[in-house]
Amino acid sequence: CFLLHHYLFLLGLCKSLQQSRIWFRDVSGTRLFNLSASPRLVLHFESGGFLVFYNCRMHWCSAPSADPASDILSVEFHRGRALDALRTSNPICYTLLDQRYFSGLGNIIKNEVLYLAKIHPLTQGSLLPLSDLEHLLDCAIRFSSDWLHSKLQGKGLHPQIYQKEQCPLGHAVMKGTFGPSGSYKRLTWWCPQCQPVVLSGDGDPSPVTE
Repeated sequence: CFLLHHYLFLLGLCKSLQQSRIWFRDVSGTRLFNLSASPRLVLHFESGGFLVFYNCRMHWCSAPSADPASDILSVEFHRGRALDALRTSNPICYTLLDQRYFSGLGNIIKNEVLYLAKIHPLTQGSLLPLSDLEHLLDCAIRFSSDWLHSKLQGKGLHPQIYQKEQCPLGHAVMKGTFGPSGSYKRLTWWCPQCQPVVLSGDGDPSPVTE
């Protein structure tokens, strides 16, 4: 038995009545898109309906990849394993999107919780004290839970940093595209004043990898 695993990024899954022009909202519920690009996969059903997948990464796997211990909203979430992942020398914004440890945590959440925790996205996790990483993890769980409950009530998201030109304190926001070498790059917003660069032991800032 083999399964086809889909990672849907921000745009999610489309259910379409006509393939040529598709309208759908992003996961925040704040923007409406029209998509006319070629689909990655179309599933047809006996009832006549179909599902269309766009802007997703797909790969075959031999068993279900869902692990409750990596689901940040599961009662089985393994907090210790997540903290160990955050404490590596990788930029913190890379680790937060690693679905092996933070299943369900996407790019919007990444940007928002890094701002809430006042951590520069390219800071190496190994340079941060455990208390800062604990606070970041608390922010990620709380923000994700609040967002889920808001969506269930039909309310949209009101981001503080994501796609903003200024942070809530009025500082200019910077924007960059970051990701591991050879992997998918994600847009990142941060406030240089609220989220200062962390210096390593030799006085150099954390390396920037684009």
